[in-house]
Amino acid sequence: MIFFIPLSSLNVLADYEEISGALPDGTAYQISVPDNWNKVLIRDLDFVSNMLGPNVDRVRGLLQNGYAVAGTARHALRKWQYDPAHEIGNLIQVQNLFVEKFGKPVKVIQYGFSGGGHVTLATAEDFSDGIDGAVALAAHTPVWIMNSFLDGWFVLRSLISQYYVDEGYGPASDLQYINLPNDNDSATSGHGMVGPIVEAWQKAFTAAYNSPGGRARLALAFTLGEWSPWLADDTPRPASNNPDEIATSIYDSVMRLAGSPGGEARIIFENAAKGQQLSWNDNVDYKSFYENANPAMKRAVQHLYEEANVDINSDFDALDNEPRISASDYALEYWNQPGRTAKGRIKIPVMRLHMLGDYQIPYSLVKGYTDLITENNNDDLYRTAYIDSTGHCNFSAAESLAAVEIVIKRIDSGEWHDTDPDSLNDFANSFRTNSPARFMPISDWQVEKYNRTWAPEAFGTAQ
Repeated sequence: MIFFIPLSSLNVLADYEEISGALPDGTAYQISVPDNWNKVLIRDLDFVSNMLGPNVDRVRGLLQNGYAVAGTARHALRKWQYDPAHEIGNLIQVQNLFVEKFGKPVKVIQYGFSGGGHVTLATAEDFSDGIDGAVALAAHTPVWIMNSFLDGWFVLRSLISQYYVDEGYGPASDLQYINLPNDNDSATSGHGMVGPIVEAWQKAFTAAYNSPGGRARLALAFTLGEWSPWLADDTPRPASNNPDEIATSIYDSVMRLAGSPGGEARIIFENAAKGQQLSWNDNVDYKSFYENANPAMKRAVQHLYEEANVDINSDFDALDNEPRISASDYALEYWNQPGRTAKGRIKIPVMRLHMLGDYQIPYSLVKGYTDLITENNNDDLYRTAYIDSTGHCNFSAAESLAAVEIVIKRIDSGEWHDTDPDSLNDFANSFRTNSPARFMPISDWQVEKYNRTWAPEAFGTAQ
């Protein structure tokens, strides 16, 4: 189906031609080409939904600046059949449809958010034929993210459940974070949950926060999970040198996380591999994980434990004595396939953006991937930047357009534009999108080492 739509109705300055339809598997796709097309195609996993939802300004910014955009929607059965490798295949089909109708673009940029960010990294590594550069925003990597969430939730369950029990709310078994109900009543979308499990966690978190020892243990869980202490919208970012602000922010944050026990979208990730567990901690030494944590978070933990007069080593001993969780070999074999994981072996220029306060995907994943990039001698192909914001995928039009333009400049010149926060903010503001530029330094919050990098040497071997 072909439409001619005036971009003036979207507060931009040109017309564009639109083609939409469905791929053979039922996935919706859309292609939009402005009259002032600059011969660059942006390939976006979530283009269909981005044109309809709150992120439409980002699309407007691209179209207004002459970029054609083509992509898909998430499949209706994604909750049960998530497969990023298949999603990449769908994007290849859409690109082929684009070429049939509009001819071969001069450049193609893979671009995406969240799951689309993962698809972007995987494309840059293993499906880069016909792709010139990539912009990955809020990218997850499935096994990594679920292990990072497992660590924090394991600590919460181990050290916080007693506050729930002592208040008379019920047994510790109420506080589930794995083997979650896989039904449409409690987990409609596969992302968050509703019902008694969420309510139990909320009660446990509040009971813990009302105790000095509980506040210390909440902070320890965030520190071991390498989670940001700032995840709740409409709250101030805590000062990295103020343990009390960090403790308050952690409580606000953990109450937001209560709606996704075990980590955002755990049910989707487990369903992908036939319901098999992709997370493990049966070989984890949490005391060594603590040494890798962000220094500001460690200082806050130390302060809060001293204030509560609680011995942190006794809590590490308690963690050592808790039953651990093992991953399914089947699940790890599933995820260790091209398109389903990322190993830092990029073949094209990539710029990666992440928000410090992303509640769905811990910002610390970026550090792990950056270290893999260095191990693979790919530093010259890769740049990162962080956004001073909470939420998930709420990058502004200015920020995302700046990232695209920087990758284009890298492709054309072989050199990277300056990517320090001040330079990025100046560059983003130059586009006059009437949206904010919020690039920030990460130094105060950077982890020493990301604890959950998973990159088996070969595909098909779940090491």
